[in-house]
Amino acid sequence: MRLRHIEVFNAIMLTGSVSAAARLINITQPAVSRTLQHAEIQLGFPLFQRAKGRLTPTTEALALYPHIERLFAQLDEVQRLAANLRIASDAGELRILSVLALSYEVLPRALKRFREQHPSIAVTLESLHSPQIMSALLRQEADVGFAFSPAVHPSLTQETLADSRMVCVAPKGMLPRALLRNGSVALHDLVKLPVVGLDSRDPVGTSLSQACRQAGVGFQQAVVTVQTYHAALAMAHHGLGVALVDGCTANSADRGKVDLLTLEPHIPVPIRALRFAGRPDSVAVRSITRCMREAIAEMG
Repeated sequence: MRLRHIEVFNAIMLTGSVSAAARLINITQPAVSRTLQHAEIQLGFPLFQRAKGRLTPTTEALALYPHIERLFAQLDEVQRLAANLRIASDAGELRILSVLALSYEVLPRALKRFREQHPSIAVTLESLHSPQIMSALLRQEADVGFAFSPAVHPSLTQETLADSRMVCVAPKGMLPRALLRNGSVALHDLVKLPVVGLDSRDPVGTSLSQACRQAGVGFQQAVVTVQTYHAALAMAHHGLGVALVDGCTANSADRGKVDLLTLEPHIPVPIRALRFAGRPDSVAVRSITRCMREAIAEMG
């Protein structure tokens, strides 16, 4: 007998009729009748005698029923165990590490959704650079990390949540109107403009440097070189120069102070969830990862 057969058989034994059994397990009467018929065909003997809309269990059904009762008792134990595991998870702690760029807009949105689902979980969040995030995960000092860098250690797993890209953030009035109308800017369009430099050791800064070499573009000496994308954005807000940042950071831009343009060529900035490979994911880790993916999608 399949589990569905057993469920229908148990419901009929408890209620005595197809209609009552259908209401008990919340399916249609025809579905109950079909399932019962299929079960009897597979077993090779009838389970009920039918008379005036009532079903009377056969000798074979009465012999099976004590075993079915024990099976449902075991299923109840499984459900209680699952509920207890959920409660234990909800009573726990979630330790998150993230690069700063994801801590301003994306993570707050994700955490708001997460807290609605898991109000009793204590959440700690620390913003670090990617190498520090990976080191902490390897030491199992955190449950999950969110970064742009790929996992470079075999004991770490990675899951790509979204494929962001680099965006040009320019102080109002710095770019020609033709570029603004076009909505995009190429690297060579920025050669004669002041550009805020990114640390070349940073993964996004490295990608930018590689794109510049491939395009044969060399910027003037950076007006200032920064280590975080939000610092670059702040420089653009104050008119110091053009900032080339990831799409998540660009979502924090003040459109009254800066113009946002698509940067060509396309420089991908994958957003990744990093975890320690030697430990199974908890309910909380799976949930915050899903919430991050949804928050990124909502922000476009």
